Amino acid sequence: MNSPALVSRRQVLAALAVSPFSAVLTKATAPALSKSATFVLVHGAWHGDWCWKRLTPLLRAAGHEVFVPTLTGLGERSHLLSPDVDLNTHIKDITAVLEYEDLQEVVLVGHSYGGMVIAGVAEKAGTRLAQLVYLDAFLPENGKALKDYTPANLDEAARTKGEGWRLPPQGSPRDFGVTNERDIAWMQSRLGDQPYKTFTQSIQLSTDKSKSLAQTFIQCSKAPFFAEAADRARRQGFRYRELFSAGHDAMITQPKELAKLLRSLV
Repeated sequence: MNSPALVSRRQVLAALAVSPFSAVLTKATAPALSKSATFVLVHGAWHGDWCWKRLTPLLRAAGHEVFVPTLTGLGERSHLLSPDVDLNTHIKDITAVLEYEDLQEVVLVGHSYGGMVIAGVAEKAGTRLAQLVYLDAFLPENGKALKDYTPANLDEAARTKGEGWRLPPQGSPRDFGVTNERDIAWMQSRLGDQPYKTFTQSIQLSTDKSKSLAQTFIQCSKAPFFAEAADRARRQGFRYRELFSAGHDAMITQPKELAKLLRSLV
């Protein structure tokens, strides 16, 4: 039988390898794992889930769960476009995703018009949310509609080009900050009319529903209405980030940069 004095260095190291001490060392030196999150991405006016096509694989590859619902009347749901579709319809679209997918601790991202939608969702289903992210988006106030924030005569455009109840895209992909010709052609074939009631229906918000949520504003363009929203967000204590090099449709023009920014928020 070996005496303690004859125990080899190799045996000592082997003993340490299975000891509680080694577990402490392993825990201390192991690389930290990034936190997994659940993202629900809400597109803007005239768009659909297609606009997130380059961004979603990047978030999923980082271990996040991602949902990209298309709002009623747009994208692959354009066959449902009708005069009855309003802002409340789109808010219900997203709250239904949260409920039927049984989602909790959601990072809810709203792009452009989607800011109106996510504010309404926070009012209806705030307990399912962890944070709101306004991506170059409208930041609504109680009792206001989207058209209250833009100087354009949208009523006239809807009346003359959309039979009074739908609004064709106001501008080309270049107006969304997209400059690549292939991207422009790809977008042009997918942009569709917006149900106009989504712009004219006012939103009803309480003063405290979203106070418990982390809120971030990401400014990607210098359009007056988004600059005003960004300034108001900062005054209200939102986290603020910039991605001006991307332009308004950052998910198309700079998906890698946007994915990195979104990951940093969780």
